[in-house]
Amino acid sequence: MTTLSDAMTNAPAHPQPPRRQRTMPLREWLAPITLVTVLAALLGTMYLGYTTDPEKHLHDFPIALVNQDVGDTVAGEPTHLGDQITTALTDAVPADKIDLHTLGINEAQRQLQNGEVYGAIVIPGDFTKRVAILAAASIVPGDIEQPIISVLTNPRAGTLAAQIMQTVADQAMTQVNATVGTQLAGQVRAALGDTPLSGAAQRQLATPIDIVVTAYHPLPEGTGQGLAAFFYTLVLLIVGFSGAMMINSLVDASLGFVPAEYGPWHKPTTRAPISRWHTLLVKWGIAALSAPIASAVFLGIGAALDMSLERPLLLFLYGTLAITAIAVTGLSVMAAFGTAGLMINLIVFVVLGIPSSSGTIPLEATPRWIADMAAFEPMHQIYLAVRAILFFDGHLEAGLGRGLGMTLAGLAIGLILGAAATHTYDLRGLHRLGTGPQPTRPAEGH
Repeated sequence: MTTLSDAMTNAPAHPQPPRRQRTMPLREWLAPITLVTVLAALLGTMYLGYTTDPEKHLHDFPIALVNQDVGDTVAGEPTHLGDQITTALTDAVPADKIDLHTLGINEAQRQLQNGEVYGAIVIPGDFTKRVAILAAASIVPGDIEQPIISVLTNPRAGTLAAQIMQTVADQAMTQVNATVGTQLAGQVRAALGDTPLSGAAQRQLATPIDIVVTAYHPLPEGTGQGLAAFFYTLVLLIVGFSGAMMINSLVDASLGFVPAEYGPWHKPTTRAPISRWHTLLVKWGIAALSAPIASAVFLGIGAALDMSLERPLLLFLYGTLAITAIAVTGLSVMAAFGTAGLMINLIVFVVLGIPSSSGTIPLEATPRWIADMAAFEPMHQIYLAVRAILFFDGHLEAGLGRGLGMTLAGLAIGLILGAAATHTYDLRGLHRLGTGPQPTRPAEGH
């Protein structure tokens, strides 16, 4: 039996009060909720804003107009219907939506080959002559060849862009057909006098022009109807962005700056005596070693899936550069801004990048404020380069020159940002604190 004396003897000299569990203050609950709400609003604005109605947002949509018509004599007078149609199209096409380029055939083909225009309307050299023959055939019997205007789409510049080009051309050519038909019917009736026109002749004169729509330099098989360039760009972006996140977490865990957790298990790690600058150098090195491996994996998988790869070596080299630039910049942003760098990278590379990439919807069919972001958004620059390599034989003028230059500029910005931020923090003695046991000797500045 335990006596009171025994109980007093075994009792602790200083009883410990029960530990109170720390609760999160209200502001710590509101911070993640606010961030998620802001991200949701930004995602909704960007992704729904550029897909809702592309034709409504149409602006500066580049189309070439080629007039090769040499003219002819109609009803005893020199006539040049090609000039009349060119003037009518220039006046009728809304200038705020369509950027109509009046070009020669060689320049139009060059711009089609480089993806500078989304299509071309071509009036052939014998257009007026065929119209005159058609008018004469309505009066006297004979064989005729219907006047033709060719509409060339450019599927390599974008699948949706080719569809928009065809829609615009259909609307414009319907108006041209009606105008030429009215003019032609008036001339025929004046020549016939009181003699009535047959029903077939009236129908032929109502729509005298045959609009022939063809694809200029059609896409080969294995291109996903033109979407392969966008999705290849997307995987380069994702592996660079996600790779930077993984490299950052794993390196910090192995150096003892963040907990190394594997499910319910926790691995304590002593903080390494290493500066911020040297830590970033390690992360950059891992990213640089990983980039060519990832680029080679993408290329190998693409070849195994029968993807059209006209310039595989060039695609591998540029893919390596793009992954490296994204990963290096992403790591630098996190080194400079800490946890907030995760949100900054997500917004810059993904949230703002996909809508302004022009990979699915051409920039000229998105709201202007989204199109303006393409001037600096990384994904658009990468898409231009990848599209040029896949669809335009790697021509610098087709976007590879700009994409390559902007990717190198982005890599330089990432290197400068990371070096400047980490050196500044190290010089000011703002060392990182680890989660595990501290080393016996503090880390040096750098």
